[in-house]
Amino acid sequence: MDAIQIHDIDFDKFIEALDHCKGDVFLETPDGDCLNLRSKLCQIMGIANILQGAKVSEATIRCVNPEDESRLFRFNLYGKID
Repeated sequence: MDAIQIHDIDFDKFIEALDHCKGDVFLETPDGDCLNLRSKLCQIMGIANILQGAKVSEATIRCVNPEDESRLFRFNLYGKID
C-alpha cells in the first residue's frame, strides 16, 4: 500500500472520489493522526484537520484497495474523477 501526497484539491470533488472507492482509505497527517475516510464523520474531521486558515497543509492518503489508490492518484494529479 503506497502513500499519495495530496495537494491543492477541490474538497467537494475529493469527497465524491472517496464515495467511489471500494475499500478503506486512510488519511494520515504528520502529527500521527490516521482517519478512515470511508466514514462521513472522519471525512469531516480529516478535512478540518488538513485545512488551516483556508490553506491546505500536508497529508497522506493510503488505500487498502489498489483500484482506489489508482483512482485517487489520478484525481490528485488531474483534479477529476474517472
